Amino acid sequence: MSFLILVRHGQSTWNLEKRFTGWVDVELTEKGKSEAKKAGLLVKTKGIKINLYYSSLQLRANHTMKIIQEILKERKEFTKAWQLNERHYGALTGLNKTEMSKKIGADRVHEFRRSWDVRPEALKRDSQFHPLNIKTYKDVPKELIPDTESLKDTYERVIKYFREEILDKLKENNILISAHGNSIRALCKNLFNLDENQISKLEIPTGNPLIIEFNSQNEIILCEYLDKERAKDLVVF
Repeated sequence: MSFLILVRHGQSTWNLEKRFTGWVDVELTEKGKSEAKKAGLLVKTKGIKINLYYSSLQLRANHTMKIIQEILKERKEFTKAWQLNERHYGALTGLNKTEMSKKIGADRVHEFRRSWDVRPEALKRDSQFHPLNIKTYKDVPKELIPDTESLKDTYERVIKYFREEILDKLKENNILISAHGNSIRALCKNLFNLDENQISKLEIPTGNPLIIEFNSQNEIILCEYLDKERAKDLVVF
């Protein structure tokens, strides 16, 4: 028996401003820090010893992880992987979602946010928001850095990393991943065999640990959000 705990980072400054964030590296708000602290406390109540920790390369996920580890009194290093990053929103990056809804229509914005294989227009490579111009990604091979992504693109990079680096370790380890709405959505699609329609409806709340229990055959036997007041429908359970 083992556990996988998925935590979407706490509220970020651009979450608060309703901006498409993607690969831009922004910090947590005070509310986000409180959400991360509560996430740590909720994980602590389960009494599960976490063996391995993974995070995206992004500051908001890293900071969430550090706060959780402080609560758990852990000093383990955690693995940071760009493959667990949020979806790249292309030319939408930095724009306000409400304003864009008024400009191009709510249905179009929803399509960009939740469709399976629709990519926004590519972000120009000289933009200050392009990952090529953000110090966080200086060690990521330039040919692997996207200009835009669909949810399908995000799924493919997240799941490739998960299968190669994490899945086998689940047989003997309890693992916690601090990541993002779309990278966690990708993991859920894979773990729960969701179709493209189901994945578009899956909501991932900030700072609310999703705990998944596996049996000795690596089959899921339990799945639940630890903060019941902010839990979202899991579609599959």
